[in-house]
Formats: sequence, structure tokens, C-alpha cells
Amino acid sequence: MAAHPLREKPLNTATKGLGHSPDACTLQEVASLGWNILREEVSLPVAVLRQSRIQHNLRWMQDFMQRYGVKLAPHGKTTMSPALFHLQLEHGAWGITLATAPQVQAAWQHGIRRILLANQLVGKGNMGIIARLQQADPDFSFCCIVDSAANVDALGEYFAASGQQLRILLEYGVEGGRTGIRSPQQEEAVLAAIARWPQSLRLVGVEIYEGVLQQEADIRAFLQSVLARTREHAARGLFAEENIILSGAGSAWYDVVADEFSGFNPGKPVDILLRPGCYLTHDVGIYRQAEQRIQSQNPIARDMGSSLLPALQLWAYVQSVPEQGRAIIALGKRDAAFDAGLPQVSLHFRPGRDQAPQEAPADWIVASMMDQHAFMRIPADADLQVGDMLAFEISHPCLTFDKWRQLLLVDDQLNVNGVVETLF
Repeated sequence: MAAHPLREKPLNTATKGLGHSPDACTLQEVASLGWNILREEVSLPVAVLRQSRIQHNLRWMQDFMQRYGVKLAPHGKTTMSPALFHLQLEHGAWGITLATAPQVQAAWQHGIRRILLANQLVGKGNMGIIARLQQADPDFSFCCIVDSAANVDALGEYFAASGQQLRILLEYGVEGGRTGIRSPQQEEAVLAAIARWPQSLRLVGVEIYEGVLQQEADIRAFLQSVLARTREHAARGLFAEENIILSGAGSAWYDVVADEFSGFNPGKPVDILLRPGCYLTHDVGIYRQAEQRIQSQNPIARDMGSSLLPALQLWAYVQSVPEQGRAIIALGKRDAAFDAGLPQVSLHFRPGRDQAPQEAPADWIVASMMDQHAFMRIPADADLQVGDMLAFEISHPCLTFDKWRQLLLVDDQLNVNGVVETLF
């Protein structure tokens, strides 16, 4: 993974998952310290990013997008790591998607200049953040989504008073889902509101989030209805820029969105932006299930001959074996996601005995977690003792990343080659 100026920032030593470092050590200098996870030169628990797998996932997703002729605008809320944002941009991403105005500000402060806010911009405090960034930086490219006349009027009034224009996209949604226009009446009201603010608002595209739907047929029908609306808006000349932005796709159904959106021609050029964020690290839970579906059903994914690989791993010690059949692991809800499945133990290493990690038995199972402890079921005769090191794979990267302020970059031998920081 190439060096980046962001990694010249000071290492935050007042956090977990680090080894001993000299005073004033920078993120970049960590690579020269020679830490290795298995030599116990890092405090556990620790979150690590496996560099070879990160690189594989970057190449795989960019290749997938290029084969469909669409662009990647990965959702940065997954990692909130500027170094990883820049890595995604270096591998061909169009820009970065974010979810809140403070996230946008954090990304801008770290050099990200093209951002899609896949959310409504509501409230003067949040509008003020964007207005200040636009005023400070004429090269800052920003757009957000709208789904109500009330929000459109509030945005129009605020940015008119600021003497600025705000680029916006219509969001469409489904009954029982999240945000988004539901009916022709709502659409008409939103479009009428946009027309009231020609000097401060520019309609530049259409956005959806399909992940609230569970069945592929329902998703395809929704996407096709959005394409029809976009085509009609283009025919009416409602879009204010030459290139229309058309955006959708979370991390579970990006293949279906690519399939439906690719080749869309409403009579004007279209930038089709897909927003998966979890592909960078993947997982062994909800997104592995999605990837298995994609590999079995999508001809382009099958033709590529490989798939995404889990790249985010947690290492922790066995802290106690207080009774037969139970081990207590020094890893808890403060360290790992637990909303979409508990961590799964994958590797076992005993310092002083083993030369390399061994595959953990399938019957070592995390059954529950507390803040700082995981309860693992093991057979009565399990070869496990206090001080053993275990590697865990996770489900749902978003809610693991947000528990770490710094994650270590490691090679396949678990040598530490750097650090990335997060800004949650």
C-alpha cells in the first residue's frame, strides 16, 4: 500500500491496538518499527487490515464496475478513513459518498474534493457546514439528495441567503422503506419547490437506495421505475447540467443495480455512480452471503474468476478458561460488530510453541459478548489455554471500524507495515 501524506500525521498513542513507539512517531513511521502481531509486539485486542486482500478487493471492484461501464463512488461511512478514501480514489473511484455534513467536512479537511452526500441535508447547522466548504474551496464538488418540498424550500432559502448554489438529486423510495419520494404527488411538490429557487438550487440527477428491499424482483421493478422517471425528467429539460448523475447501490445488491442502470440513455450523458462501501474489507457474514449470490447469478462476476476476500481481522487473547467448555476472550462489543452476527474465530496461535497460526476448530464458537469479553464455547478437551492468541473474522465492517481510531496494516506474515486512522 503506497505511502500517503496523511500518514505523516502523529500516531495517536492514547488508544488501543498498538505497540511501543518513540515519542512523536508518525503514522508513516510505524512501518519502520518492525512490529509483528505474533511476536506479541502489539497490544491486543487489535484490528488489522490485510494488505494483500485490500489490494485484491480494490482491483476486483474496479474491474467489475468497468465491465459494466459504470463508476464507483464508495460509501465512506464504512471506514471513515481518509487514507482509505485516497486509496480508493487512486484505484479509479469517481469520488466518495458520505452520510452526514460532519463526515463531509472531515473528508474535505483530508483532501477529498468530490463528494456525494447520499442523505438529506437538513438543519441550518448542517447547511452551514456545506456552505462554508463551498465558499472556501471553488474546486469542491458536492451534491446531496432531496425528497420533500419542505427540505427543498429550506435549502433554497439558506443557499440564496449565502449567495451560493447547491447541487441536488431527487431521491425515490418505496413504501415502508427509508427516505425517498413515494408518490406522483410528492414528486410534483418537490419539483415545484425546486422551480421556486432557480438561483440557489440546481437539479443534477436522481438517487435511490435499493437495500431496504429484500427480493431481487422487487429491486429490479423499483430500479426500472426510477429509470422511467429519470428519462421523463431529462425529456422535460429539468436537469441543470450536461451530465446527469444517476446513483444507487449499497454493498448487497450492487450487481443488480449495475445490470439495470448500465447502458441507460435518456438522451443526455449520464454518470452512473454505484456506492458499495463494504467491498473494501468484505466480511464473513452478511456481505459474504451477498457475494455468494452474486457469484452464482451474475455472469460478469463469474467470468472474473475470483471474488471479494475478507480483509478486516481482529486478534485477541484467551483471557480465562474458568470451567470446562468455556473460554473467555479479551474481545467485546467495544471492539467488534455484533448486530449482524458474532465474530467467528478463524486462527489459533500459541506464543512460544507455534511457528505459524493454525486453523481454529469449527467447534470453537463465540456464543455471546459483553463490553470487553466474548464467551466462547469449546469442547472439554480443547487445546486452548490462557495467553493463546485467536484471530476473529467479523460480519458488518461498518460497526467494527467505528470502534477503532487506528487500524494496523499487515502483510501475510502479520508484520505491521503502517496504520490508518478513522474519524468517527
